[in-house]
Amino acid sequence: MLIGELSRRTGVVARLLRYYEEQGLLCPDRDSSGYRVYAPDAPYVVARIRGMLAAGLTTDAIREMLPCATDAGPGIEPCPEVLRTMSAHLERMDADIAELHRRRAALAAFHDATEARQRQARAR
Repeated sequence: MLIGELSRRTGVVARLLRYYEEQGLLCPDRDSSGYRVYAPDAPYVVARIRGMLAAGLTTDAIREMLPCATDAGPGIEPCPEVLRTMSAHLERMDADIAELHRRRAALAAFHDATEARQRQARAR
């Protein structure tokens, strides 16, 4: 299938499909006219890429893990390094969440102190 058809079938614009190709995530063949020709499973691959991006994975991590996504079902075959990569991303996310909780608590403290000062000012 050509890029326009893949775009229609997946809802992903052609420009983004070309970006996925630049990142080594999609590997279309070329026909005699130089047009990209995608394999029949390309819609599943694009869906998998989109899902992995939505999960917060980088294109580098996806490139490493994508060969282990051998079908349209959930999960990935346990190829070498896949669990290590996912674990590292989960640890990074947990650290990011902890930092967000710390920052939220600090902002809430400023907010509460400001509200208290506003109430004091009104009471005068």
